[in-house]
Amino acid sequence: MPETRTSPPGDRGPKPTLVRWLQRAADTPDSGLRFLDRRGSATFVPWAEIHRGAGRVAASLQALGIRRGDRVALIYPTGLDFFLAFFGAQRLGAVPVPLYPPVRLGRLDEYHRRTAAMLSAAGAQLLLAERRIVRLLGQVALEAGPRFGCRRLDQLPAGGEAPTFLGDAEDLALVQFSSGTTVAPKPVALRHRHITSHVLTLNSFWPDDDEIQHSGVSWLPLYHDMGLIGCVFPALERPSVLTLIGPEVFVTKPALWLQAISTFGATISVAPNFAYGLATEKIRDADLDDVDLSSWRVALNGAESVSPSVLRAFTERFARWGFREEALTPVYGLSEATLAVTFSDLRTPFTSRCFDAARLSAGHAAPAAPGHGREMISVGRPVPGNELSIRNDDGDDCDEGQIGRVHVRGPSVMDGYLDRPDATARAKDAAGWLDTGDLGFMHRGELFLTGRAKDLLIVRGRNHAPEEIEQPVSQLAGVRTGCVAAVSNVADDEGTEGVQLFVECHREATAEELSTLDTRCREAVLAASGLRLAAVHLLAPGTLPRTSSGKLRRAETLRRHLAGDLSAPDAVNALGLLGAMARSTLAHARAARRRTADSDA
Repeated sequence: MPETRTSPPGDRGPKPTLVRWLQRAADTPDSGLRFLDRRGSATFVPWAEIHRGAGRVAASLQALGIRRGDRVALIYPTGLDFFLAFFGAQRLGAVPVPLYPPVRLGRLDEYHRRTAAMLSAAGAQLLLAERRIVRLLGQVALEAGPRFGCRRLDQLPAGGEAPTFLGDAEDLALVQFSSGTTVAPKPVALRHRHITSHVLTLNSFWPDDDEIQHSGVSWLPLYHDMGLIGCVFPALERPSVLTLIGPEVFVTKPALWLQAISTFGATISVAPNFAYGLATEKIRDADLDDVDLSSWRVALNGAESVSPSVLRAFTERFARWGFREEALTPVYGLSEATLAVTFSDLRTPFTSRCFDAARLSAGHAAPAAPGHGREMISVGRPVPGNELSIRNDDGDDCDEGQIGRVHVRGPSVMDGYLDRPDATARAKDAAGWLDTGDLGFMHRGELFLTGRAKDLLIVRGRNHAPEEIEQPVSQLAGVRTGCVAAVSNVADDEGTEGVQLFVECHREATAEELSTLDTRCREAVLAASGLRLAAVHLLAPGTLPRTSSGKLRRAETLRRHLAGDLSAPDAVNALGLLGAMARSTLAHARAARRRTADSDA
């Protein structure tokens, strides 16, 4: 592991804050953000311009009545306005709360309820949103009742001089919501010291030298920790150039991601597992004329379960364009730890190992011969400053290979949830250890994850991780990659607790593939886990419910099934709901443009 810098270069005075970093980056004219549209046209905005624009927004917020410590919710797609609003709030000492946009067709009522609940949980005094989005947020503003309502930036009052506030390391810098895979999203309160210490750790993994000046490309949503904290803030601290693509552009034109890495010689780009699978499946050779991926040194893979077959397929598919196997780096993290908890070795190919499936079900990892067990991916070792502890149900440390709950402690772990002492007490103990809610084990000093504790499938007294069942089915012809959910607590034909499988069919699946899919799913699960499924439900594309960051909500899947609410396709949230929802985005975008044109007319 690299040494971790404890303070930004050239800053030996007050402890760093994001506002101080922005002020410093403004003195580097060739650093900033490059926005790429769906045609590949680039617009570069230096940090200096963002700093000036944020000052104007801060003055306007002050004139409106926003004060230091007030929370300001932000709902924006990827674009300059997000950063003006975000840093404008911070330059005043207010606390930005990024939320995902309302572009999920067919479930706008649910979006209104969830967003209003998050606004209330954050105690937001104001909701700032993009012009087209403001029109859809009236119900949200009525339910949550922010003091200053819902406004566009151009609806703020004129301000005077920009505030000179630079923040304090102990000030709240950001409220980000946990993904909410098994429960409602909770407001994670992050101070400047949490974020800056973590960003310094991240940047210590890829220091600049005489040969390499690092830069990045990201299409991840800005309300998501992986996109904002993992991509934007490291580029701000260096400072360097980050190329941004809207997630709705990526899911319709995934080739633009790789083209941008090639065009701008990017060295770092981050994505969840599904994106590597989507790129492998959808990008054509013809899309890669003159593409060179040899500059791509760090291809982090996190935010969801990592599939070894997806990593191998991506490596094999793009090796001829210069992609290096060692670039693919599985990682693990969560909102409550600011972002990363563990990193794999950046210098070597990813590590996968086979473990005896029966022993895993009994709670212990025993190595098996390759091809004779469940293959699992290592997500690496704790990042500098973090400590890991795997604990059993009694709270005692587990031996190596014993499966237990993953706990983490370190400088970037949150102090607590915002205004939620009860939830904080359940998540953190007096010694500062955070119970992540994830299950895993240590093997040769590396962490292997087996799933979420609340998603664990218990069948006939044996434990099974949902991923153990979902991954082999996800690879079948006619199935959308990553769009399979396994849930238990249902009865099979013999009245025994069993497992139901919900499978989204591929949009281009043939009639023959669909006619045999039920049988093939059952056979794949039986071969991989020894389980006989109680039921297989074939669903239309986009049906499975997901969190704002694209993770499966398995308990919600079962609830909707029992309520008869999975019969019709669940529409797509292109800006926020990642992965499985990708294919429907283009149709939604066209519909949105027609509505906007009609409204403007």
